[in-house]
Amino acid sequence: QVQLVESGGGLVQAGDSLRLSCAASGRTSRFFAMAWFRQSPGEEREFVASVVWSPSNTDYADSVKGRFTISRDNAKNTVYLQMNSLKPEDTALYYCAATMAAGDYRNYHIYSDWGPGTQVTVSS
Repeated sequence: QVQLVESGGGLVQAGDSLRLSCAASGRTSRFFAMAWFRQSPGEEREFVASVVWSPSNTDYADSVKGRFTISRDNAKNTVYLQMNSLKPEDTALYYCAATMAAGDYRNYHIYSDWGPGTQVTVSS
């Protein structure tokens, strides 16, 4: 069984930065990739960024490219999302997800494990 717990969300102003963390426990050695998604009320869950274990690779949604950075700390079983130059449109509930399968890592259907989410609110 895998558990994912996000932290680091909050209320910030436009232009500020936040770093989200996703701590994983359980059978993490079987992970193939992890990702961050976000969802606003009334909207579909949206891909933000992913990191693949092997071969090492990262991917970003166009809306966050150049502002957000995904990284992982294997020793801590933690994945981070550094968010800079935040905009009001970044406001959402941010979810961490993990998969033990290869495929389209932008598609949320491939992810089997999800955290409860952490709220990010950016005021203008």
